[in-house]
Amino acid sequence: MTPEERAALVARYRAGYAAFAAAVADAGHAGLDRAAEGGWTGRQVVHHLADSELTSAVRLRRLLAEDAPEIVGYDEARFADVLHYDRPVAAALRAVEAARETSAELLDRLTEEDWRRTGTHTESGAYGVEVWLRTYADHPYDHTRQLRRAAGVEATAG
Repeated sequence: MTPEERAALVARYRAGYAAFAAAVADAGHAGLDRAAEGGWTGRQVVHHLADSELTSAVRLRRLLAEDAPEIVGYDEARFADVLHYDRPVAAALRAVEAARETSAELLDRLTEEDWRRTGTHTESGAYGVEVWLRTYADHPYDHTRQLRRAAGVEATAG
């Protein structure tokens, strides 16, 4: 990955929270409790994103601070079932924002050596800092679209 590609992905990563938060605001309280056919409600999507972003923040830190860490996958459906995804979303949104902001601060300080650090993901194999960035730069946008579909609100660019 070139430095220019990284910079573009870091910028996309930084902007991801704002796009998602706008979708939550557009959905409104009632929209958060609607579900797309066969899918999660908007509220469940918010809690999933919070849990995922908190997990991703730890993954990045482990990749940077540990030699060849094992990055463990988790059962998203189980999290949704047992972690009370019907609760209010305000704290979950703050968690998403904080996880992304603190991780972006780290990304701004990475050296070329840091960008080459790798570990092994238990579900997908080789997993490094650049793979992490590619994955999480787009993650909130995927869930923004999912939340908008569930809430029945018009999609915007992102």
